[in-house]
This record gives sequence, C-alpha cells and structure tokens, in this order.
Amino acid sequence: MRTGWRVLLVLLLPVWGSAAAHNGDLTVRPTCKPGFSEDDYTAFVSQNIMEGQKLLKVKFNNCAGNKGVRYETNSPDFKVRADGTLYAAHPLQVPPKPPVLRVTAWDPQSLGRREAMVRFLVAEKPQHNGHKPKGRKMVPGELAQQQSDTLLPWRQHQSANGLRRQKRDWVIPPINVPENSRGPFPQQLVRIRSDKDKEIHIRYSITGVGADQPPMEVFSIDPVSGRMYVTRPMDREERASYHLRAHAVDMNGNKVENPIDLYIYVIDMNDNRPEFINQVYNGSVDEGSKPGTYVMTVTANDADDSTTANGMVRYRIVTQTPQSPSQNMFTINSETGDIVTVAAGLDREKVQQYIVIVQATDMEGNLNYGLSNTATAIITVTDVNDNPPEFTTSTYSGEVPENRVEVVVANLTVMDRDQPHSPNWNAIYRIISGDPSGHFTIRTDPVTNEGMVTVVKAVDYEMNRAFMLTVMVSNQAPLASGIQMSFQSTAGVTISVTDVNEAPYFPTNHKLIRLEEGVPTGTVLTTFSAVDPDRFMQQAVRYSKLSDPANWLNINATNGQITTAAVLDRESDYIKNNVYEATFLAADNGIPPASGTGTLQIYLIDINDNAPELLPKEAQICEKPNLNVINITAADADIDPNIGPFVFELPSVPSAVRKNWTITRLNGDYAQLSLRIMYLEAGVYDVPIIVTDSGNPPLYNTSVIKVKVCPCDENGDCTTIGAVAAAGLGTGAIIAILICIIILLTMVLLFVVWMKRREKERHTKQLLIDPEDDVRDNILKYDEEGGGEEDQDYDLSQLQQPETMEHVLNKTPGVRRVDERPIGAEPQYPIRPVIPHPGDIGDFINEGLRAADNDPTAPPYDSLLVFDYEGSGSTAGSVSSLNSSSSGDQDYDYLNDWGPRFKKLADMYGGGEED
Repeated sequence: MRTGWRVLLVLLLPVWGSAAAHNGDLTVRPTCKPGFSEDDYTAFVSQNIMEGQKLLKVKFNNCAGNKGVRYETNSPDFKVRADGTLYAAHPLQVPPKPPVLRVTAWDPQSLGRREAMVRFLVAEKPQHNGHKPKGRKMVPGELAQQQSDTLLPWRQHQSANGLRRQKRDWVIPPINVPENSRGPFPQQLVRIRSDKDKEIHIRYSITGVGADQPPMEVFSIDPVSGRMYVTRPMDREERASYHLRAHAVDMNGNKVENPIDLYIYVIDMNDNRPEFINQVYNGSVDEGSKPGTYVMTVTANDADDSTTANGMVRYRIVTQTPQSPSQNMFTINSETGDIVTVAAGLDREKVQQYIVIVQATDMEGNLNYGLSNTATAIITVTDVNDNPPEFTTSTYSGEVPENRVEVVVANLTVMDRDQPHSPNWNAIYRIISGDPSGHFTIRTDPVTNEGMVTVVKAVDYEMNRAFMLTVMVSNQAPLASGIQMSFQSTAGVTISVTDVNEAPYFPTNHKLIRLEEGVPTGTVLTTFSAVDPDRFMQQAVRYSKLSDPANWLNINATNGQITTAAVLDRESDYIKNNVYEATFLAADNGIPPASGTGTLQIYLIDINDNAPELLPKEAQICEKPNLNVINITAADADIDPNIGPFVFELPSVPSAVRKNWTITRLNGDYAQLSLRIMYLEAGVYDVPIIVTDSGNPPLYNTSVIKVKVCPCDENGDCTTIGAVAAAGLGTGAIIAILICIIILLTMVLLFVVWMKRREKERHTKQLLIDPEDDVRDNILKYDEEGGGEEDQDYDLSQLQQPETMEHVLNKTPGVRRVDERPIGAEPQYPIRPVIPHPGDIGDFINEGLRAADNDPTAPPYDSLLVFDYEGSGSTAGSVSSLNSSSSGDQDYDYLNDWGPRFKKLADMYGGGEED
C-alpha cells in the first residue's frame, strides 16, 4: 500500500504590531487605469454557506467615482452588492471541487465591461479519529496550541478493521505576508515536508509567478529542508497575491508526491494617500438655491485595500472663501464626496464665486492615523433673472423734425443688476400707448442696453405737434419665480415735433387734359396750381417751367394758369402716343425755399390737317402694255378717321396724262397705274396723280411719280440698255463716256512709267569726280559737325606726286567740293605749271586755305577738302618741317591772317603769355 507524503508547514507569523504602522509618504501612484484591483480573487469558505453570508469584497475602480457601476455573476447562487461585496444568494454546500466564479462589472459611463475570477478554497481542520473534542467549544488560542507545526494535507487514516483508507487532501490555508517589511531578507515563510523523506532523499521546489515566472525570485525554497523564503519587501499595490505550487521529487527527478497549491496574500498597510482625480473641480449653482441643492461631486481614490480602513476615504470641507453670507454655505457627504448647499442666501450680485478646499482622509477619516490630501472646488454662482430692469428716471423727452425717418429722438437708460450681456440683462422695450399710428419704435443698443427711440414713419407737424408715449422695459429671459415687475419698469417719453418748410405739391400729379390740336396761340388750357402744406406759415408760391420740349406752353407765375405759346401739332416729333408732357416747378419763399414739381400731360385730338402723300415716288414700266403695272398707295400723317380710304385720280390737264395712263383702284388704300396706249417711247415721264383722304373736310394733294419706261425682255424685265436709254442717254453719249475713261487710264499709266524712269536715272547719275580721282574713303555727308582729323583715317599717300598727270591736266582748274555744288561762281586760280616745283606745295596749301575762307558754301573747318594731286617723287623732302617747334617758343600770331574760321585758334595760341 502506498503511503502518502507529509507536508510540514511551518508558519511564521511574526507579530507586526507597530511594524505595520505608517511607512511615510510614498510615491504618487501612476495615472488611474479602470478595472478590478485583481484579475483573480480567492475566497476562503467553509463547507456549508449560509444565506447572505459575506464571502469576499471585490474592488473595482472606473476612475470616475464608481457611480452607477453594476456587478453581475455567472452563477445564480452568488450576488454582488453595489460596494463589491460577494455574498450567497441562498444556503448552499460547496462541492468537493468548487467551481470558478466570474464577476463582471459594467460601467455605464464608458459602456465597458470588466471581468475578474473568484476561486473558492474550502478550509478544513485536522480532527482526532475523525471527531471533534467534546465538552466545550475551542477558542482560537487553544486551537493554535493543539495544532502541531506539521500539517498533513494528504494524511492517511486506518479503519477499524486495520485497513488504511485514503482521505481527500487538505486545502492548505493561505500564507499572509505583510507588505513593506524591513527584513532581514531572505525571511522564512513556511516549511514544506513530505513524510517520505525518511525513506528516500527528496528535493523540493516551487513554481509559479514570483518563483520561476516574472517577477522572478520573489520567493525561494531550500531544496533539502523545504523551507520557503521571501527575498524582498512586498508591495500589495503592485501585486496582492501569489499562487505557487510546491513539488517533491526524488534524486532522479521522479515525482514523489502530487504538487501542492500555495496561496500567498500580501497584507495591506496604509502606505498610500488618497489621490483626487482632479486637483481643481468646477461646479455651479443657481443663486437663491434652497438648502440641500446638489452642486458637484469630488472623488479621491486610495490605492490601499478598500475592504480595510486603509482604503476607506472620508471627505470634509476645510475652508470656504469668501465666508459670506455664512462661513458654512456648503457641506460635503463624507463618503460619496457630494457637495450640496447647506444655507440659503446665495446671491450672484454679492458673491459670484466660492473657493472650497476639500480634504480626503483614509482610515475612515481618522485625522490622527489616516493620510490626507486636498483639492480645490470652485463653485460659480450662476445668474438667474431675479432683478427686473428699471428706468433711471420716470420721464424722458426728445425732439424730431417733421418728415424725417430713422432718426433717434431719445435714449432711454435702464439699470439691471443681473449679469451683463446675458438674457437676464438684455433689455426689450415696448411702446404700450401714445403711438397708435406706429410712428416710433425702440431699439436696444447691444453695448449699453439703452433704448433708442427711433422714427420709422414720418410725422407731420400740421397733424401732430407732440407725442406722449408710455414705454415698458423687460428682459429677454422671464423673471425668476416669485419675482415681480418693478414700478420703475415703466416710463413716459415726450416727443416734440418741430415745423420745417415743406415743399409745395401738386394735388393731381400727373394732370391729364384733352384738346384738339391746332388751337391758336394764347389759348388758356388749364390752371395747374400747387398747395403749400405749411398752413401755419404765410408763404407765396411761384410757378415756372421746368421742362417744355417744344416750347409750346406758358405758365402764369402767380396762379399757375397754362396758356399756349405756339400751335400744338399732334404730328410733331415731341408727341408720344398723342400725348405731350411738360413739367412745371412750384417754389415757395420760405427759409430755406422749397419747391415741388408737377407734370402736365396734354392729349391732342387729331384733326384733318395733313394731305395724303403718294407712294412710291419713282417706278418703272415696260414700253408696251403687259402685266407689268405700278402699285401705288398713299401716306397720311393724320390718324383715323382722317386717313383712308383714299381716292386716286389722274388730272385732266395736261391731256396727255389721261391719254397715256390709266389708274385702276384695288381697295381703299391701293391702286394700280398702267399704260393706256399700246406703245410708249422709252424715257422718264412725270405722271401727276391726285390723292384725296377721307377726312372732314377731306384734303387732297397732287403728287408726281417719276415713271421710267424701258424696253423689256420676254420675262417683262427692263433690259440694261433699255434702262440706260430710259434714263435719257443715247448711244453716242455712252460711247463718248467710254472713250474718256480709256484716255484717262492711259494718261495715268504713262505718268507712272515716267516716274519710274526718272527714279532710275537719278540713281544711276555719274559723280562729278571719277571714282579713281576720288581721294575720299567712302566719306558721306551728314548734317552734323563731326569730329577732328583724328576721327578719320585718311590715305595721305594721295598727296604725293602721281606717276602721270593726264587726269590732272584734263581737270577743270580750281577746288571743287564733291559732296554738294557751290551756289556762286567758282573762284579762278592761276594755272600751275605741268611739272610743279617742289617748293610750290606751300603756296598750293595757302591758296586752298584762302579759297576755303572765302567760299560761303564751304563746310566747317574740320571737314575734308579735296585738293589736286601734287605728284610723286617730290624733292622737298618730308613735310615734317612744317610741324611746330617742340621748344614751345613758336609764334602763332600768323593764325590771325588765316581768316575768321581760324580766329578761335588764334585767340587760343596767339597774343603771347597772359599775366
């Protein structure tokens, strides 16, 4: 038979006493994270559970005060109260293998669900021979004495017949370890021992979180003796429990006993202060609220165990600022943190805000042992409409000129002690009497809250000289319950109307009269008079014309009588739809003067004063009668009944008209003119026709129509030659015209050819000097003075004597400019010998200089002059001997003899040195 193994459980329960006291201020906890304090809870229960028996208290925090949090379980046998207490719904017996209970917390604020697991451990006590001691109930102290240091979770018992039976395992009670222990470490917690260690060598080990799983090596075990240690201080707020398993194996690693579950719980110490969710809370309450009115809720969380006094927080109000009208205007629920009013007298107009310091203390509010923290609650007293608006005075006055609108005539000032620029303060004004016609309205100034009495409908001094208004003011928001309207919310407004000079007006404007056209000059048509509305002013009205397009009318300046200044003609261009319009001005003599305008419309009735006119004025017809006829009609400037039907007839004189032509009437407005004879010579004929209208009396007119008679083709259309012949030109005249046109074109052509030839000759004309004799290097004349000689690059080799003299001897004597001809006669110079002497070159230059000085057409002194060639091979040597001396003593007085063109140069260099 297999013998079980014994576990020696040595419990080290030191008396912590004051060692578990305050451990000083700890580091502030990290930011709140919603959820259960533990993922797994362990409940130690007995075999039989009574109805309503408390089993465990779970701790859940939603970081918002846990308001409205609901708990549920997955078993109908257990329920959870609002504070997290788990209890039995009815009596029950825990089965040998207790189920795992799932607790769910539902947060209505975040609409989230959190779950935690609850495991049940059934604790059994060892009994002798399976029976309790009789005689008396054992107290816990005696029980502790009877217990040995060895617990036998798998103890085997022997039956009465000597056989040994296996009993179910004991559940080892949890091991409690206080947090924040000061050591020394490692510190022994328990000793585990198998009853087989006498037979074989056993090695012990532990596994689980805190042993071989993170956090690692929090607990250790001596593999030989089975003593288990804690290696460092524990922190319940970091982890509240540990679940380990103890193992017993032989030296070969074979399992000797089944693993044992060890539950280690960290005992809570009060090492955490309550922490408010917010350091500053903001709330509001209406002024005049009754005592007991809810204001706000403050919440503080304590990281310590909420099932113990370490985590039970209580609230209290430390100070209230200001302490008016009472130092205790508010109170706080010590458990929930709800702040409510406790006294009456909240008045925003006196105190708008209260600052309340709230203290949260754990240890159920014990100030001697508990840890505390504070937060600030700012309570704003919100405004209610408990102050009706009141006028600052009972009467107001204003003045307005008549006929003015959108004018502010009075400002009404009010006083309201409610919060400015709120519906409780904004004023609304109403006129309750004195303005039945609606001349005034009162608008509110959004900044000052004043009422602006404004004219919206013009007032008339002659009708109302003053108004007595009664106005009332109220707020946008209704008054609070129990508040009555003040007598000062009503006031009177007196508005005086001042008289101003109003413009005269025409009572009937536009005025329409009817009369026949053609009335004689000076006829009185009507009296167009105006009315002056200023009945209380003695003023005279004067009339004048403002607009009379045809200048047909006159008006009497005193009484407004209209007479004709010319004959009115309905057919005039100034008439529109038989109506003639004229505008007149009526002005008074007030200060300042005012004027008004009136329009007179004259409807002219037509009379038969216009004879009809024949249409068309010109026509053409074939020289032989056929279907080709002339349709004629008439136009009359009059209107019905002074127009058609018309009568068309040919006059009896001259007799040839009726002999050659005939008229056939088509209707009242049209007739046809055609040839009476079989043939009429082509030409232009003036045919008189008498046209008579249907007026009373009728008018007639003799109109002449020019008819071109021409030969026609087979289609009845005039031919081109025939049309010309009909115009009165014979064949000879036509030929003469064509010949003239041809001669004119020939002359134009010859003139163009002559101009082109002349242009060509001008471009090809020879120069006065042969190209070979021209010593200039493409020098062109411009209308500018040019620069000095240094600006030109001349070929001085041309001054040498040429090899042959033929072109020199054949050349006309004298110096000639090649860029333009001289106006006067060229000067005559003596003929030089054929072979010049070398010394003659100086004389040649002097002669050229004199010729240039005396030549009125000579260019400026620095322009190029063309001289004759001097030949080649001169014996005079270099001309450098003519250069000025470098000594600086050269006499330049001879420059005065060179003429006026060298006068400036003589002034610069001649005359010696100046002092």
